[in-house]
Amino acid sequence: MSRLILATNHLDEDVLRQSRQANVVLGFYPRFVRRKLPSEEQLLMGLERRSAKHGNSGDHWLDDACRGSLEGFGTRDIGFFELCSKFDSIEIWVDPRPNDQLVLVWLLDLLRPYKEITTKLSLVHTDDHVAYYSPESVAKWKLPAFKVTENHLVLARRAWQAYRAETPQPCFDLLMTDLTILPRLRPALIALLEELPDNVTGLGASEMDILDFVNDGHTDPRRVTEAYRMRDVFDEDDAREALLELGAYSAPPILLGDPAFNNEDRYFGRSEWKVTLTELGRSLLAGEDDMWRHNRIERGWGGTELTNERLWRWDRESRSLVAP
Repeated sequence: MSRLILATNHLDEDVLRQSRQANVVLGFYPRFVRRKLPSEEQLLMGLERRSAKHGNSGDHWLDDACRGSLEGFGTRDIGFFELCSKFDSIEIWVDPRPNDQLVLVWLLDLLRPYKEITTKLSLVHTDDHVAYYSPESVAKWKLPAFKVTENHLVLARRAWQAYRAETPQPCFDLLMTDLTILPRLRPALIALLEELPDNVTGLGASEMDILDFVNDGHTDPRRVTEAYRMRDVFDEDDAREALLELGAYSAPPILLGDPAFNNEDRYFGRSEWKVTLTELGRSLLAGEDDMWRHNRIERGWGGTELTNERLWRWDRESRSLVAP
């Protein structure tokens, strides 16, 4: 009986492949957090059989797949739906992290019309990041696999469409419904909403963690970006981008060193430049100022475009959404 495992991130893919629990293990790489979402057309094109449309590295879903990983089932040119049709059973292994939950609902929404695939599809929910464990340990896990039902597919579509909506309101409204069939979705949505500009300071929770790290005396940029581990909404690249962005505003909350050095190596390479808080940064940590009184914001959150004139916020005290 042939078995395919789909992992919701590339690090889990490596561990699961080495654990030899399936004929083929493949991971998905999209990041849906803290950036403009690709169009549905772009996402679907990436899953098609390779063609002239996939001219750039990363355009095709198997560009980063290990050579030989599809042996006996196809080549790295195959399309996603075509590959799925070759297996008797398919499992999606899902990390609890917010981006992994978004990848899950995207995949389920994508697969919903393909009954010949969804009838052999199951979900395996992990309590931790699979990549933290050795392949030998993961091979011994006895996690339950839940058959995908129409209820899973309906909820996934609601969640994916809510995240792609023009405002965060549909995601917030989703919290008022029963989400237990996707058990990690509720905490993931809450964590994502907490990344909206805070109702007092204007910064998201992970950005505030970065300021907290600097305030605690961590001045090495490489150490400061480890603040993302506090919440695991950002990945390392997201944290680096956030740090650079915080230092690039006209009124920055942090300083990143000598601006004459215009390259990332001064932050994350061999340089000795230190990260320090500005007066604004200290005021934000004290909850005494608002970032967007001093700066312009143009940023995406799911399908929402955040600007000073259209600034959706999150109230941490009441855990509620605040409309512009």
